Amino acid sequence: MPVEYLNPEGLSAGTYSHVAVVTGGRTIHVSGQVAMDAQGRVVGTTFEAQAERVLGNLTVALAAAGAGLRHVVKMNTYVRDLTPSRVKAFREIRARHFGDHRPASTLVGTTALVHEDLMIEIEVVAVVD
Repeated sequence: MPVEYLNPEGLSAGTYSHVAVVTGGRTIHVSGQVAMDAQGRVVGTTFEAQAERVLGNLTVALAAAGAGLRHVVKMNTYVRDLTPSRVKAFREIRARHFGDHRPASTLVGTTALVHEDLMIEIEVVAVVD
């Protein structure tokens, strides 16, 4: 894949990359995915269950464009009522799905999402050769 991930000296080390440099390929933008099934029903009553469903939905969306999580270069995550325990849980779940792949990432706490029962939403940009 034509992407270089950089973590320059002088910036904090994290579970993500600070910079993703794309030098070619086909770019895929995936709208924010939430914990809903194909019928629009909210799936999961815990943050962890919803995070798993969101990553599953992202996997489905990326596959439709011929990509996978390994192709993600940028991820924006929005968490309702962000707490340290939710950050920790999300990092563990993200690591399980992404392995050693660390796209550039942003995590934002928010007071609400599009539906009152939703706790997390993730949008991504992916690049495929």
